[in-house]
Amino acid sequence: MVLIPIIFLFLCSMQIVTALFYRNMELAAVQSQASTRAISGETSVGDTFISIPSPDRFQDLKLLIVKKRRDIPTLIPVFGNLLGHRIESEVTGIAIVESRP
Repeated sequence: MVLIPIIFLFLCSMQIVTALFYRNMELAAVQSQASTRAISGETSVGDTFISIPSPDRFQDLKLLIVKKRRDIPTLIPVFGNLLGHRIESEVTGIAIVESRP
């Protein structure tokens, strides 16, 4: 009688831990990609640039924004049905593009 609620609470806590782990892992990877792309100058489809005016008239700054979405594995199938959609993580990495002399 008590075993089913305990198992359900364990699965709920594991779902939260899994979601946080995936988000943190993706955040580190996306930030690394943004930094690498900003230094190398290579871009990918979906990357966004934002120009920032600078007081120095010879150098305007550009921000590179990289976004990534990933599905999070569902340990309890009811969660997806309750929310009406898949459980996913979206992370953003930001880096300043270095200008080449």
